[in-house]
Amino acid sequence: MAGPQPLSSDDLQAKLDSFDSIPLFMKTLPDEDPADNVSLAALQSLAHEGTPDEIAENFKEQGNEYFKGKRYREAIGFYTQGVDVKPDNLILLEALLCNRAACNLELKNYGSVLRDCSKVLSHNSKSSKAYYRSAMALISLDRLEEAIDCCKRCITYDQDNKGVQSTLERAARLKAAKDKKEQERQQRLRQEHEAKMKLHSALQERSIFVLPKPDGSQNPYSPRFDPEDPSGTSLIFPVFFLYPQYATSDVIPEYIEDTPFSVHLQIMFNPNSPPPDWDAKRQYKDGNLVVYAMTRRKRLLKVGKKMSLKDIFNASKAKEGEHPDGLELKDNCLTVVILPKGEEEQKWVGEYKKARGF
Repeated sequence: MAGPQPLSSDDLQAKLDSFDSIPLFMKTLPDEDPADNVSLAALQSLAHEGTPDEIAENFKEQGNEYFKGKRYREAIGFYTQGVDVKPDNLILLEALLCNRAACNLELKNYGSVLRDCSKVLSHNSKSSKAYYRSAMALISLDRLEEAIDCCKRCITYDQDNKGVQSTLERAARLKAAKDKKEQERQQRLRQEHEAKMKLHSALQERSIFVLPKPDGSQNPYSPRFDPEDPSGTSLIFPVFFLYPQYATSDVIPEYIEDTPFSVHLQIMFNPNSPPPDWDAKRQYKDGNLVVYAMTRRKRLLKVGKKMSLKDIFNASKAKEGEHPDGLELKDNCLTVVILPKGEEEQKWVGEYKKARGF
């Protein structure tokens, strides 16, 4: 009769692997829910037998197994059960809380990390793990000063803790970068405020009344200082050229205030160039045009072609003892009216004065 036959290497490995399904011989915890494995559940029920410290220790060990497998939520469940039995051994309780904090750190539950570490530090003010994990959570929450404080407190008694030292250096670098960014932001805000106040004063000097749109400006242009002016005092304005005869307009987006109107009129209405499509009567030609500006008090100013915006600003100011007057800046734009000389000019001027009770 033949004796037992030796197993092949594959059969031997299969036999050894089968032991992993037997709870007493398991090397690691299974992926399935322990409740689905009757034998395993029965063995785990034994974890609730013994003193609070023994029960808590069993839960800690089970949690550690899940932690090693990076199954942090399951590990938290075991550590929580260990905490809930209220072990008398404070070192064991500290381990459970610190381990649960480590899981929550991996899961980015930073509030839970800080709560558990705070509990640890309340009865052990020299827990390096609690300080370290608190600092890591605080960095993630951008609470850098608190993270630095945690690290420094730990280093006072644990100077050789490389993890805490590295975390302190990281928090310090992040804080320095954050502080620099904030300083740059504050400097930018100061500069913007100073520029705004400077522009406000310049507009007041020119007797310009700013009328913003109630629903916000859609105009991409706005008054600004001429960057090519070495004195830093000359302004550039967006200016509407209105042609009431045809209910149309042009915009000069960057009108330098000391430029005579003749310069723009010569370019826009050159007699040797084709007339605008809207100029049905072919009247809009340089030399045949007149410019008007309206003040806040509805005064009508006739503008000579050699005059500039600066000249209009001076002409629009109220005389001493009169109510303040000047041009209006509506939605960041100044407005002038362009008309052909003669009948159309007289007609529009008459209608303007009549509408305003002159």
